[in-house]
Amino acid sequence: MKSNSSETLDTAVPMRALLAGARRKESALLELTRRLVASESPSDDKSAVDACVAIAAEAGRALGGRIKHHRQRGYGDVLEMRFGPRRRGRQKPVLLLGHLDTVWPIGTLRQMPWRIADGRLWGPGTLDMKVGVAMALTAIEMLAEADLLTRETILLLNSDEEIGSPISRPITESLAHECSAVFVLEPAQGLAYKTARKGTGNWRIEIRGVAAHAGVDFEKGASALRELSRVIETVSDWTDLERGLTVSVGVAGGGSKTNVIPAEAFAEVDVRIAKKGDGPRIERRFRVLKAADKRCGLTIDGGINRPPMERTRGTVKLFARARSLAAELGFDLQEASTGGASDGNFTSALGIPTLDGMGAVGEGAHASHESILLEQLAPRTALLAGMLAQSS
Repeated sequence: MKSNSSETLDTAVPMRALLAGARRKESALLELTRRLVASESPSDDKSAVDACVAIAAEAGRALGGRIKHHRQRGYGDVLEMRFGPRRRGRQKPVLLLGHLDTVWPIGTLRQMPWRIADGRLWGPGTLDMKVGVAMALTAIEMLAEADLLTRETILLLNSDEEIGSPISRPITESLAHECSAVFVLEPAQGLAYKTARKGTGNWRIEIRGVAAHAGVDFEKGASALRELSRVIETVSDWTDLERGLTVSVGVAGGGSKTNVIPAEAFAEVDVRIAKKGDGPRIERRFRVLKAADKRCGLTIDGGINRPPMERTRGTVKLFARARSLAAELGFDLQEASTGGASDGNFTSALGIPTLDGMGAVGEGAHASHESILLEQLAPRTALLAGMLAQSS
């Protein structure tokens, strides 16, 4: 997707100098990344996530950051770091938004070791998104050294993004309200920044039927699996590709024995929405869903957990600025939309201009070939620094 904005920006940000600085700091950036990746941090392991948080906090403290740990019990602590001068008057901070939890269990490094080969950096959590965290800290360091960090910059690193941000969402939204813009450190979409994301929802449908002997008392049974098949057809038909609305049953099951009319069945449903207004509508459809066989009962739990990040004027303006700065670095930055969600969905829904995909370039997020392209590391770090400087 290309921006339709023709805005031309007159900027005094020294982009070529920032690029040279990013190249000089690349080895230190990679070392910080190595330490973060070596500290495996699956979302469901508080102590492991907290250990990774401690590494990031140490790096931020070394840069003069003002550190705040939002302590949690069941999840890893959320890390808030503030850099640059404290907020003055109406000048609002900028929020850099990321996370330190990953989808990878402890021990993954044995099968997916941190390594540099074939022009790439490999390892669990590199692309999603520990390199992005290291890029942010490096960009802040570069600007501080050049006396270009003239506005307060907040770096928020969440501990539960990969499992829906159940405890960090209110922290993210509270900080976003303070800020003029949000830069999300998730990986790029190919080579593009992300200006739109779909919202997400999850439902679980449980069906209670009536068990009976399949040979002796067939007519006395009410098959939960048969009812499930009807339900799957019904909810799947709610998909509307023109609206960007998809409903997908990803997991289903039920029954006990082949000679027993099944009394129980279930389905887990993934929903994606491109428009905010589709959230209440799809939630209402799930609420009124009924069984065709009145002998069966339905229990339905779930809802929309992330609103869509829609392509707003504020986001387009941020992208136009980024594209202008990228041109000074010698490359044509494009924009894209994606069906995946991030914590940027929350901030965008609040009306805060939000630009996403400002982290590393690579491929294989959540996959065994997760890696980043090293040749893109310095240019993307310089671009991030330029955006922070121009937001000052």
